[in-house]
Amino acid sequence: MKKTVITTWYISLAVSNFLFCVFLPLEVFYTITEHWPFGSLMCKLTSSVLFLNMYSSVFLLVLISMDRCVMVSFPVWSQNHRRPWKARVTVAFVWLLSTLLTVPSMIHRQTTIYGSVTQCFSNYKEISHHRAVAQTRFICGFVIPFLIIVSCGVVLGVQLKNVTLKSQKPYKILASLICSFFFCWVPYHTFILLEMDLKNHSPDVLHTGMKVGATMAAANSFISPVLYVFIGNDFKTTLKQSLTSRIEAALAEDLRSGRFSSSKSKSVEILQKI
Repeated sequence: MKKTVITTWYISLAVSNFLFCVFLPLEVFYTITEHWPFGSLMCKLTSSVLFLNMYSSVFLLVLISMDRCVMVSFPVWSQNHRRPWKARVTVAFVWLLSTLLTVPSMIHRQTTIYGSVTQCFSNYKEISHHRAVAQTRFICGFVIPFLIIVSCGVVLGVQLKNVTLKSQKPYKILASLICSFFFCWVPYHTFILLEMDLKNHSPDVLHTGMKVGATMAAANSFISPVLYVFIGNDFKTTLKQSLTSRIEAALAEDLRSGRFSSSKSKSVEILQKI
């Protein structure tokens, strides 16, 4: 596929989801058996990849939302300054930031042996450490990104209100990815915050809630690719095409997202060429 800013965003998002899915079978095995035979290092890595996926996914969604907003609001500047190499540098920074934010989770993850059973869990020596990590995840990995995404969505809505799009599929994809991320991660963050107040909540309820929340969070990595490939297309027609050609077609349609059927202004004319 042609190297563009848009393909850089979405391929990076796909890599994030794929990386998590590679480690997911180990987590599924541990959930079923409640025994971790894979060692301390894999214990740290498997858990950390979940949060690496969370941070990188939401940060990439922020980049995609801001990129859309800039394309529509400042088309002349966008055409002159949007370059694939700049996108790659930005993505590299996002992965670095996501990794740094994931480090605390990796540090506190460890294994403990109880008889013949080995458990992999987060060991916070002080409640303040647990609270700091949970609040950082919630604020940096959820609240702030979604405030930015919603703001960009409002700007896009206002800018595109009186403009006819040749294809609305790219914006449907973006909206679907954002909604799936929101609904998949809200239960997890909710029960993580409730877990910090054990005195007022049942441990059994929190334990069950955490399993449900973690399952839904993991499901986001499977839902995103499905939404991207199939949304806005006839399902039977899509199934007849190869996966590779379907992904390329999806990204190709995304590249044409800036083409508007209006010639009343120079901005619209430039967007037609993006």
